[in-house]
Amino acid sequence: MVEKILLRMLFMGSVAAAPFILKRKNLLMNLTIFFAKGVLSTAMDSYFIKRKRIAYPVRPFPKTFDTNVLYDLLFYPLLSVIWVRWTYQSKPLEMITRSLYFSVPMSILQWALEKKTRLFKWNSWTILHTFASINFTLFTIRGFVGLVRGLVSLQTSHYARIEPSASALPAGILMSTTNTEQSYQTHS
Repeated sequence: MVEKILLRMLFMGSVAAAPFILKRKNLLMNLTIFFAKGVLSTAMDSYFIKRKRIAYPVRPFPKTFDTNVLYDLLFYPLLSVIWVRWTYQSKPLEMITRSLYFSVPMSILQWALEKKTRLFKWNSWTILHTFASINFTLFTIRGFVGLVRGLVSLQTSHYARIEPSASALPAGILMSTTNTEQSYQTHS
């Protein structure tokens, strides 16, 4: 029973926080991060569940999904949006330090919940596996955002050299990529 209450609280907290985390100002980038993290988390979870290393005895939609869709498709993606925003201008060493603010508490919390509730069941899985998988997904998503940022920068510099009348892009597209880049730089 306590598991259902915890899942409901996590769901309500995530839904309440989503409008503030997924701000309109950088909505396209935030949604890209959100959905990329959802896909990555679900794929990793499915892999480890099929290998019987981890299980979610109490989860939403147990007849439909083996993974906990609340964690994989809502909670972790929202945290990744916060993580990317927080590390957008960070140097590598600073990113590693900041990743510990996410991965250490989440690993300890999962370990405690695995011991006290039926939300997680670890078979040949440890707190170190959780720590490593959280960091792997954080840095993978951060690398993906860096790649997208580089592509946007390359596209912006390419179209900046072309006369506006000769550009194949409508003016709003070029401006929106530039604004996204600038707003992430100022809101990190």
